[in-house]
Amino acid sequence: MKKYLFLFVTAVSLALFSGRAHAQRYLPGMKGVELRGGFANGSKSPLNYYTGFAVSGYTPKANRWVIGAEYLMKNYGYRDASVPRAQFTAEGGYYLKFLSDPTKTVFLSVGGSALAGYETVNWGERILYDGSRLLAKDAFVYGGAITLELEAYVTDRIVLLAAIRERVLWGSSLDLFTTQFGLGVKFIIH
Repeated sequence: MKKYLFLFVTAVSLALFSGRAHAQRYLPGMKGVELRGGFANGSKSPLNYYTGFAVSGYTPKANRWVIGAEYLMKNYGYRDASVPRAQFTAEGGYYLKFLSDPTKTVFLSVGGSALAGYETVNWGERILYDGSRLLAKDAFVYGGAITLELEAYVTDRIVLLAAIRERVLWGSSLDLFTTQFGLGVKFIIH
């Protein structure tokens, strides 16, 4: 983890102090493709994680629309084993840029998203290894998310992301709230 943090800080420092003009950022009509991932509600044994893919479109007021998909895996302890819960969700949201540095290298945004998807507990298997029966069922889930995201431009086309996100999903028989901490990379394609 220290190695990745060092690489992130180095990349941000190089982008901040490179001395170039940065005129090609957050322009209306720009589009970006991002890959993201991280931890859900901390990292416990076994690991709780998420990964996702999204497409961003920038607006004339330097904000952006986001459409994406996400996979979340969360494990719950039961005696000497763990019971997995997987969520597959689609996202549609809007992010407001509220802070940036003068060189247009680092941006801070807050966003709201609508989420909908499917949740499976123990991959649909209701009977556990010791014969006990799960009361939690597979279900369709819906809700939203609030995200605080930091974007740091390494170049005009490569962006490093760091995000904190709180998801609220109804329909689940387990958790209503899920906190996520993650990193990502965005490629500006247009």
